[in-house]
Order: sequence, then C-alpha cells, then structure tokens
Amino acid sequence: MLDPRLLRAFVAIADSGSFTIAAQRLHMTQSTISQQLGRLEQAVGHMLVDRAARPVRPTAAGERLLGHARRILSLQQEAESLLADPAGSASIRIGLPDDIASRDMMRVFARFSEQYRAVRLDVTTGLSRDLTRRYRAGEFDIIAVKEPTPSADCRASFAEPIGWHESADRQGDWPDPLPLVAFPAGGLYRDAMFDRIGRERRRCHVAFTGSDLTSVLTAVEAGMGLSLVPMRAATGRAVRPYAPFGAEVEMRVSLYAWDDAGPTAELVAQMAAVLAAR
Repeated sequence: MLDPRLLRAFVAIADSGSFTIAAQRLHMTQSTISQQLGRLEQAVGHMLVDRAARPVRPTAAGERLLGHARRILSLQQEAESLLADPAGSASIRIGLPDDIASRDMMRVFARFSEQYRAVRLDVTTGLSRDLTRRYRAGEFDIIAVKEPTPSADCRASFAEPIGWHESADRQGDWPDPLPLVAFPAGGLYRDAMFDRIGRERRRCHVAFTGSDLTSVLTAVEAGMGLSLVPMRAATGRAVRPYAPFGAEVEMRVSLYAWDDAGPTAELVAQMAAVLAAR
C-alpha cells in the first residue's frame, strides 16, 4: 500500500518542478520532502523524478504513477470531507521499548491528542532492534530506542546506565553454570549479557525469558537468576547490583523522527524532555 503522505510529496514536486517550492507548499523542510520521495521510490522500485533536470520533472515511471497518485489523494480528500468530526484524519506512528512507555510519556501523548484532534497517535512497544528496522522501512514516524551508539540522524540521545542485578534476598554464590534471566533472542540486552559472560569465561544457561522488563525484574526478584537491566528500572525493586561483574558500558536512548516540522516536531521535543528527565 502506498502511503498518501509520500504520494502527496511526489505530486507536489511534480507540479512545482522544484523540491524547494514543494516543501514550502507542504510546510516541510526540503530534506524531509526529499526523504519522503526517496521512501516512495524505494516502495515502488523506480526512480520517479529526474533530479538533474531544471525544472525537476517526472521520469517515465513517475508519469505513469502521477495520474494514479492524484486520484488516490483526491479519494482520500473526499473521504475526509465526509467525516463531520476531523479527529484521526492523520496519524503519527510511534515505536518505543516498554520501559520508555512510562506514565510521563503517556501523559505527553494524551495531551498531544487533546491539542491536535485531527492527529491520531498509533503507539507500539517492542524490542529496540526490531523498532529500528521497522522505522528504517518506513513503518514508524517516530521511535525512541536503545542502542550502543546513536546514528547521525538521531534527534536526541541520552545515557542509559545498565548493570547486572540479582535478587536482594540471594544468599551465597551462584552455581555453575550461571542461571540467566533474559529478554527474547535478538534483544540488545540479551546479546550484551552473552558477550559479558564470554569475557568472564563463565558457563551459563537461560533460566527465564521475559518479553518485557517487568517480567524480567520479577524473575530476578524471585531468585531465578542474574540479569542485565537499566539501573533506573532496578530502583525500588527487590534486587541489588551483582558485585562480581562490576560496571557495564552504558547504553544510549536515542530519539528518531522523519519529519522535523509542525506537530511532529512539537511531539518529538516533548518526548525528548521526558527522556532527558529520566
């Protein structure tokens, strides 16, 4: 399915013959409208405009798509005009790990939805690597993810200290092999755990796999094994740092967004404020 926002950017470029003019008409930056055209070209598998031409003009493939794009956008406009209530006529798709979906973050989303009734927020939680992959594929408009090093196009990045923890009630040494409480395969923390175990030349086995941070911390509290979790998340839980492993290299919480203008930019700024306060 072709995203109407990407089609709108393509039609504006074709009509104006200029990326700059098209960006002004759509109240975007030139870099944003270029990114949207690139995402559409990637989706259809063809170059749609001749960027070297002055003025810019559609390629042969672009000319074939242009008429269909106009009809799609026209049908979308007609459908929107039939709705008496404009609420939800546009959407912003957001992805973030479950522990970043905090009460403060949810309040930001709730206030934003009240202020911009025409915008529908679609929020999904998941593992950072999967969220990043889906963002790069155009499935999300905004993501907040954890990663070892932020990419150059991140809007903001914040330190996330992490550490090994065990049950606060644990007595004595752990057996060999070490029991681990881990996130699912492919998770960032899981891979970091196995890297550290390898450097320590210890044997281990996964005693519990939790799909979210709450279940992982609950299993650690119960004494099922050791786990690597954010220091902030461990505060107030019945766990303590596992002293033999000492400090761990911190992660980064990074914020990414395709658009940098309008309501999206405002939402990104509010999300960044919540992440900074963590």
